[in-house]
Amino acid sequence: MTRGHRMSIHVINPRILPPYWSFNPRFLPPYWSFNPRILPIDFALRVFLPNFVIVSKTKTMIARDIEKRIVDSLKLKEVTVLTGARQVGKTTVIKEVIGKLRDKGEKVLYFNLDIEQDSEFFNSQQTLLNKIQLECGNTKAYIFIDEIQQKKDAGRFLKGLYDMELPYKFVVTGSGSLELKEKISEALTGRKYVIEMPPVNFIEFVNFKTGYKYKNRIELFFEIEKEKTKLLLNEYLMFGGYPAIITAGDKTRKTELMNEIFISYITKDISYLLGIRAPDKFVKLIQILSTYIGSLINYTTLSNETGLKTDTLKTYLWYAEQTYIIKTVKPYFTNVKKEITKSLVIYFNDTGMCNFSSGRYGSFAIDKDGFIFQNFVYGVLKSIVSEGLSSINYWRTKDNAEVDFIYPSGNSPIPVEVKFSSLKKPMVSRSFRSFVKQYSPKIGIIVNLDMEEMLKIGNTNVLFIPFWKLFTNPGILR
Repeated sequence: MTRGHRMSIHVINPRILPPYWSFNPRFLPPYWSFNPRILPIDFALRVFLPNFVIVSKTKTMIARDIEKRIVDSLKLKEVTVLTGARQVGKTTVIKEVIGKLRDKGEKVLYFNLDIEQDSEFFNSQQTLLNKIQLECGNTKAYIFIDEIQQKKDAGRFLKGLYDMELPYKFVVTGSGSLELKEKISEALTGRKYVIEMPPVNFIEFVNFKTGYKYKNRIELFFEIEKEKTKLLLNEYLMFGGYPAIITAGDKTRKTELMNEIFISYITKDISYLLGIRAPDKFVKLIQILSTYIGSLINYTTLSNETGLKTDTLKTYLWYAEQTYIIKTVKPYFTNVKKEITKSLVIYFNDTGMCNFSSGRYGSFAIDKDGFIFQNFVYGVLKSIVSEGLSSINYWRTKDNAEVDFIYPSGNSPIPVEVKFSSLKKPMVSRSFRSFVKQYSPKIGIIVNLDMEEMLKIGNTNVLFIPFWKLFTNPGILR
């Protein structure tokens, strides 16, 4: 059978394949075309065989914006390193990219180091090269390595391959930034392009939930369907952005899956990194932190509540941040006598994980707690902020004047206040006015549910914007 010639087509649901049916795309003859798109619950599998084509299209696929960035990185010589928390969809998006490359006739090889058969090819660089050359020859090919942190001395291993000037583009993925920093980042200095994959964002979530009907006019959807937008926001704030959670059918299943994700994180990341078998105090710390959203962290209080010594507590907080559970926010200040300069504020990388940790998962009355919405806005701002030394801060004085976020914008930082309400008229708090008076920013922003207005305070334009404008018009912050 010549490439492109298909005798007949049958649609098969891969969920009903017999349990003994197994498939490894790397062992397909080169004239067959394969698109391995594995999805969280129901997955698409297309295999061209002599007498039929298996094709399954599913509504459970969540299109991810980060896919374009990964595809763009394929043009770079450097090793693409895709990292992020467990279960955020790294493998799924990688296999989507692989499928599209194979659709274009590119040579692709995929390894998963969680699979014993695959890991055997990583006993030495030469063993791996022998396998690559067998499957792809000595011409341009894309080599994807999943769960790279499973390889001992992975950084040195990849550095050696990179320095051989091979005709192959390497893309590796791994969970837990600590493992990647220790095993890859240092060894690959100047040889890597790092992409950090977050959970599904709100726009991706809404597009999925609406069947991509409004993908090219999502802003119009938000403007017209205000009640539906609020309902979708409520669901997103409640359950968060883990793909498997979003595609799960009901609250019970979502809760089961989040429990599995949390246990996997504790057993595979924390117990391993901290070298402890019963990380009860770490779990307790995460549970307590989930009630501290948007509040200043007091080490003495936390130490008393968790039973951890202060030094151990700081170590645990560092690990929690490096493994993508929380994010610490530092203060913005120029006057050390009047402004807070050291205390940290805590946010979670996923609102669902925060709610699960606090025991409010699935039963939380979202309209009564603006701190989860504030956590959500922080995540949006963090995704917009430029890479490098810039960061999101908060502002607070010793007289308790405060602004939720300070967004970096050159020499004129932008104050951002969060209001989880449908404002009736534009009003600015005394604390916000205090920041404007002291720093005279060009613009200030009040993020709320649906008001869009402008108010002028001195030379500062204070913009009241609905939260979704942060997605559809991020340039407003520049």
